[in-house]
Amino acid sequence: MLDNLTQRLGRVVKTLRGQSRLTEDNIADMLREVRMALLEADVALPVVKEFIARVKEKALGQDVAGSLTPGQALVGVVHRELTELMGGAGAGLNLATQPPAIILMAGLQGAGKTTTTAKLGKWLKERQKKKVLTVSCDVYRPAAIEQLKAVAAQAGIDFFPSSPGQKPADIAAAALDHARQHLYDVIFVDTAGRLAIDAAMMDEIRVLHAQLQPIETLFVVDAMLGQDAVNTARAFGEALPLTGIVLTKLDGDARGGAALSVRQVTGKPIKFAGIGEKLDGLEEFHPERMASRILGMGDILSLVEQAHRGVDQDKAQALVKKMKSGKGFDLNDFKEQLGQMKNMGGMSAIIDKLPAQLGAKLNQAAQQAGSGMEDKSVRRLEGIINSMTPAERARPEIIKATRKRRIAAGAGVQVQEVNRLLTQFEQTQKMMKQFSRGGMQKMMRGMKGMLPGMR
Repeated sequence: MLDNLTQRLGRVVKTLRGQSRLTEDNIADMLREVRMALLEADVALPVVKEFIARVKEKALGQDVAGSLTPGQALVGVVHRELTELMGGAGAGLNLATQPPAIILMAGLQGAGKTTTTAKLGKWLKERQKKKVLTVSCDVYRPAAIEQLKAVAAQAGIDFFPSSPGQKPADIAAAALDHARQHLYDVIFVDTAGRLAIDAAMMDEIRVLHAQLQPIETLFVVDAMLGQDAVNTARAFGEALPLTGIVLTKLDGDARGGAALSVRQVTGKPIKFAGIGEKLDGLEEFHPERMASRILGMGDILSLVEQAHRGVDQDKAQALVKKMKSGKGFDLNDFKEQLGQMKNMGGMSAIIDKLPAQLGAKLNQAAQQAGSGMEDKSVRRLEGIINSMTPAERARPEIIKATRKRRIAAGAGVQVQEVNRLLTQFEQTQKMMKQFSRGGMQKMMRGMKGMLPGMR
């Protein structure tokens, strides 16, 4: 998201080297680039003007301390102001109320409201061990109720049945009564959306809000909407006492300016960001971390948290013990490592959180490697390994031409794909051997060998 802004800032910073002070002249070019990048990212014009004015005010006359270049100093100012623009500090869900905590989901049709409801329910169940109930009050959109029922089942949370013939207020009342009787901690109420804002929709959701008195009223908005996201946010903010925002499709290739505009327009914090269609594709929104990602500094904290959740610690420890005992790294272990990476969201999700320079090197290495680094290729590699016998997985050296043809036929791929897999396995095996013998320094040198783009 906002890759264009990251690239522009990186280029302009280089032009400010060798100067000892930030002045109106030497920051004018950079501010012009920032302004253009923000506008191209579909950030609202009033937000851009205010942001540029604040950066200019804070940057002018600032001494460049120590080893910092003027460009780095200005990036520091931009980082602080971007963080402030997106809310300053992260804001989690407020569940401090007598159970069940009622969370009302609002937004236009197509914003991802129903899927986000299931994602949030899954997040609360897994992270905070909450007992979650969902209910759909959307009696207008075909199959809306069935959709929530399906995604709730996938998320492992409960669903309260309703039907298109019922009134939304009656559905909400019945669901709330059920939640109280069965001691649910949280109930999500998924409201009706429209393709555009209309008076009837706003009236209905106002009535539901007055009836339920939710502890959280979350506005779900598609980050790909651009300027329309701002208008939609303003309309919902005027109609409802919103408590937070959830941005969806933040991983898309859209310009993503909604992330910088919606918070400013509504005055409400962005609490979560949707990063994919899978039900675990949801992140808490941290303004400071997002500002770092926009400026190419990466988001190592989120990456560490993601690794902690996605990696099976017991299996990781077992692999370390296996390597230390000298038993070696086989294709079963390689498949396990592929699965761990997939649990972390795949290579693209990992690269997105790395500092821009390192991420670019890894991305270049992935392209040079061809198959094996992208998410679809990971599934293909797993399919090839699944086509092998237990003996072949344990002793890859026995896989010769005849076996390769059989494995390729079983996996539905060309023999070249099997050869590529074995090459990648050998490179990873070398890296793991170095790690078991000599620690992190040798492992990093091994990574350079495995990933040709790294130096």
